Amino acid sequence: MEAAELAGRLLRDGRPAHLGVAATKSSPVDVVTEMDIAAEKLITGYLAERRPYDGFLGEEGATAEGKSGVRWVIDPLDGTVNYLYGLPTWAVSIGVELHGERVAGVVEVPMRGETYYAVRGGGAYVTGGMSGDDGVKLHCRPAAPLDEALVSTGFNYVADVRKHQAEVARELIPRLRDIRRGGSAAIDLCDVAAGRLDGYYERGLHPWDLAAGDLIAREAGALTGGRPGRPADGDLTVAASPAVFEPLQALLEELGAWHD
Repeated sequence: MEAAELAGRLLRDGRPAHLGVAATKSSPVDVVTEMDIAAEKLITGYLAERRPYDGFLGEEGATAEGKSGVRWVIDPLDGTVNYLYGLPTWAVSIGVELHGERVAGVVEVPMRGETYYAVRGGGAYVTGGMSGDDGVKLHCRPAAPLDEALVSTGFNYVADVRKHQAEVARELIPRLRDIRRGGSAAIDLCDVAAGRLDGYYERGLHPWDLAAGDLIAREAGALTGGRPGRPADGDLTVAASPAVFEPLQALLEELGAWHD
């Protein structure tokens, strides 16, 4: 939580007036800014001082094997394009794995003034924002039929993949209350946990996109997974309240949401 708060403060208060693109990843519109890189260096440096035997996996290239069995999975700036354009929906996400199992996670959302966090088996909480500084335990939304569900999604930066995702969304819209597209997987997962969304799905996520948010959603009572019988992964990530999860997952499988 300390590392995420420091990185969030750097990103919020240190954003240059004329922020530029430092590099691209999967396509010319999948961007990295100098602030992504600076935030990851801050987080890894802070953690390395305090946990020198742990491993790291960071979106911007920080990788260390470690010797303790603990690995920190870091997305220093989830929602980079939003950040680049001055939109407020971006976050710092840090998940912790012990021998490959997710055990803790924090998602810092500076422009909301909110910090979401969870420890496996200990529930999920949010501090700041409307909840105040003491923290509020999170609970996903109560049961709702799929046709009354508000569901969020995201789109890939590779044009052909994004085209297919748009076709899936077109088929889904008449069967749901509505669809949202926020631009940060970590925040979408936390919004499921907080009851602001009934569900969320996306194809093409990486481990750092969901390491913290997946645990936070599950600790708030949501169900998470991928294709039927599989965990959330790069093919498909689904998170939803228990009543919405299975019908949404089944519908996404029917529509081939995981296909190229």
